[in-house]
Amino acid sequence: MSETRPEWAPASIDLDRPSSARVWDYFLGGSHNFAVDRRVAEAAIAFKPDLPELARQVRMFLHRAVRTAAAAGVDQFLDIGAGVPTMGPVHETARRSRPSARVVYVDHDPVAVAHGEAMLAADGAAAFIQADARSPHAILDHPKVRDLIDFDRPVAVLLCSLLHFVSDADDPAGIVATLRETMAPGSYLVIQHATHDHQPRETISMLEMWNANSPEPMYWRGAEQIEKIFEGFTLLDPGVVLLPLWRPEPQEAARAKENPERYASYAAVAVKPGASG
Repeated sequence: MSETRPEWAPASIDLDRPSSARVWDYFLGGSHNFAVDRRVAEAAIAFKPDLPELARQVRMFLHRAVRTAAAAGVDQFLDIGAGVPTMGPVHETARRSRPSARVVYVDHDPVAVAHGEAMLAADGAAAFIQADARSPHAILDHPKVRDLIDFDRPVAVLLCSLLHFVSDADDPAGIVATLRETMAPGSYLVIQHATHDHQPRETISMLEMWNANSPEPMYWRGAEQIEKIFEGFTLLDPGVVLLPLWRPEPQEAARAKENPERYASYAAVAVKPGASG
């Protein structure tokens, strides 16, 4: 029997079908998830107990990347696969140094969208839209995106915890290439991507369990495959590295070097070349 529908959950949502966005929200300690999401999350944690810490590390990387782009003068952000906005959303992070920053969040999950729309209802410089990353033209041409993002100026496109949900058949590199064509020189590309590199059998078993129980299977990739996704961009130092090793804060630097493979993720930030001045 299905659980009672919360007031914040749109009527169209199937409470018996798990969602990666809501599972991630559970990992981050959020409340916008259902029993079915918690069951999948706990089953994954049984294989890999540090998954909540992985979620925290991804969020910390996202914050560092946003601050890096903002410090370079970028004041427009397109966060695709944003999930349920929690733990310091992008617009709050960006506006600490760029008060006028404009942000559009994108996700295909109705709960993430409903929560995001409610959170941003009074914010004229931020929006949350429902769209699928596998249809990048639909995102780029969306009226809210066009209202808030001026693609004639640099923009930071954020793809965290997203491309490992895109199959080879759906061509993640092609999706990024489509986005790149619209991005002005000087734009930033931010990617975090799960990997099977250096992973023990327990982690691979977790992936197999996830893919057997979730309608959103994952497609983990190696470092060389991930580097190819950045074609047409110039990687910032230190390049494609294990997640916690991308420019950790001084207070996190020592800890970042302690078995960084355990997070089963690579991260990188790149710039589209050709900016004038």
